Amino acid sequence: MTILIVEDDADIGSVLRRGFAAESYEVELVGDGDSALVAATGKPLRAIILDVMLPGRSGIDVCKALRAAGQTAPIIMLSAKSSVTDRTEGLLAGADDYLVKPFDFEELLARVRVQELRRENSEVDQRHLVVSPLDLDLETRTVSTVDGSTRLTEREVDLLALLMRHAGEPLSRAEIFAALWAGHGGASLNVVDVYIGYLRHKLGEALADGGRLIVTVRGRGFMFAPR
Repeated sequence: MTILIVEDDADIGSVLRRGFAAESYEVELVGDGDSALVAATGKPLRAIILDVMLPGRSGIDVCKALRAAGQTAPIIMLSAKSSVTDRTEGLLAGADDYLVKPFDFEELLARVRVQELRRENSEVDQRHLVVSPLDLDLETRTVSTVDGSTRLTEREVDLLALLMRHAGEPLSRAEIFAALWAGHGGASLNVVDVYIGYLRHKLGEALADGGRLIVTVRGRGFMFAPR
């Protein structure tokens, strides 16, 4: 699916389009609110990067209209306005995140990635999640193999499901933390390592060398390595 960029500054829009294209995203760029509504209404999108200060309709108005029309894609607002009031207005309009200009593209990319992970992790799925050699029952919180099975806690299931859905793709500690623990008071980044340890132990109980299914990718994070 496509990332929609709504930005009236041609230079910024060009940088964003090139940056996301370099990361293998399909990109559509428009420069005003009315064009954004046409481009986004009734269309599945991967994310929407939405400038607040636009000619015609403001980004706030566009965001409200899109949410009213049923658009569920993550919306990240961009604005030079940095006050708490401005950020709150954007979030209350239906945005998922708010990034103040000037910003680094790598930060924007990370925020898009976090929103994708959150959306995937929050999807209700009553079926089994199967990635060889594991069969994860999301209802009973049981992970099974041909050799046996073991029960997991709710948070362990969330973590394993996240890794399995991204099998073969390293996820950083920050991405995992943002997807599963952001907003939980008192949690710190090392909680990811703690739960990775729990999972490796339990998978090792259910399957010979099962703990090795979750590998540490140096400098990148953790990855589920299917067999």
